[in-house]
Amino acid sequence: MGKPTGFLEVTRETPKKRPVAERVGDYKEIDIDFTTDKVTAQASRCMDCGVPFCHNGCPLGNIIPEFNDAVFDQNWAYAYEILSSTNNFPEFTGRICPAPCEAACVLGINKPPVTIEYIEKSIIEYAFGNGLVKPNVPTKRTGKKVAVIGSGPAGLASAAQLNKAGHSVTVFERADEAGGLLRYGIPDFKLEKWVVQRRVEVMKEEGIVFKTSTNVGVDIKGEELLEDFDLIMLAGGSTVPRMLPIPGSDLKGIYPAMEFLSQQNKRVAGIDRQFDHRGATYANGELLATDKNVVVIGGGDTGSDCVGTSNRHKAKSVTQVEVMPMPPAERASQTPWPNWPMMLRTSTSHEEGADRHWSIAVKEYVGDENGNLKGIKIADIAMEVVDGKAQQVHTNEREIPCELALIAAGFLHPQREGLLSQLEEKGLEFDERGNVKANNYKTSVDKVFAAGDMRRGQSLVVWAISEGREAARQADIYLQGSSILEAKAVSTFSVV
Repeated sequence: MGKPTGFLEVTRETPKKRPVAERVGDYKEIDIDFTTDKVTAQASRCMDCGVPFCHNGCPLGNIIPEFNDAVFDQNWAYAYEILSSTNNFPEFTGRICPAPCEAACVLGINKPPVTIEYIEKSIIEYAFGNGLVKPNVPTKRTGKKVAVIGSGPAGLASAAQLNKAGHSVTVFERADEAGGLLRYGIPDFKLEKWVVQRRVEVMKEEGIVFKTSTNVGVDIKGEELLEDFDLIMLAGGSTVPRMLPIPGSDLKGIYPAMEFLSQQNKRVAGIDRQFDHRGATYANGELLATDKNVVVIGGGDTGSDCVGTSNRHKAKSVTQVEVMPMPPAERASQTPWPNWPMMLRTSTSHEEGADRHWSIAVKEYVGDENGNLKGIKIADIAMEVVDGKAQQVHTNEREIPCELALIAAGFLHPQREGLLSQLEEKGLEFDERGNVKANNYKTSVDKVFAAGDMRRGQSLVVWAISEGREAARQADIYLQGSSILEAKAVSTFSVV
């Protein structure tokens, strides 16, 4: 490595955040970026560890020690070349990835790990700022036409790779702008949308065609796609929200988190909020948390995004409840290094203000005489031994005020109505969870492939990119008999 003693001399440092009082007044990203000197100092902490477990931790198999070394040497062009060889969109993962690579960093065994995620963001922003990111236009076209359904991270990754292989790619998106939940799901304070649009413009220059406001299955039938294209890549998201079937669910004031978040993204962009992230008409009008007692049901990233957005709406109060027990403050013994650690995570949104509760059962929604939500009955979850068996019991039942409940309990599976039901008539199969069943990304329908949340279920952006890349390679082999596209590096070690 460039500085073998760097990990001994330099301590981990991450960018400072803008003050809470300032950032809750806008929707700009909250990091205060480092100077180049600080980035190279952080890169010097990457040690000559022999076996870089960070490779195994990263779903993309990023070649992390090598690009860290290049950054330390201030060879930014080479760092970008290394990074872009495995990751189509480091500007996304460098901002919103939970960084499983850092959890697997060897230095992290007894010291804070290398700031891999921020170094990744620094590389790609340097590359964009210095003209290193150029459209990769194929020198030769294969004559094969590919339809990619969905423009989220899996769809964008598969489109970029298939275009790189020389195929003519058309991306269909039912929303009015490309990006999927990158555009209409993740709040701007985590990922500003000019970052997404910048990448879409590069892809257009590479020859990829984007057809937005096009609901495949409605505007274009599945039969037409099968006739007009040599291959179809299903890369839509897992969009059916998990709701709570409890008394009072028909009250006004209870909404899926994504409806709330996607509407706010459109509000920030200053565009028509008639349609939601699925291209469907908003049935509930304008959703605002202003001056309301907000209860976010679900403790994951989407719930955290609802907390941050509600704070920016100037909610009267924000409470987040989670059915699972409170995780430990440090890495749990059942998830030792280099596994992804089970531990308490506090996001920047939580730092802005939220009353968080764990082991909570949501029992009932309470309404007023006009059918509006006014409160939620909750109870603490405890385990008791009854007749020698552990059983869950609810204690301390109480009602808390709530005029806006946001359900952030995840997604069940892709929307079946429309394209998938049409392809089901052609023999498309689904797994036991309702996701599209695929063997090595190929579905049960000839020339139809699937990637991302459509195939594996709700997951991380970095996994969606990985899926899109891998599915594109298998699709290229199907079309051409072989592929020039990079295969994901296979780990030569295993974690027991």
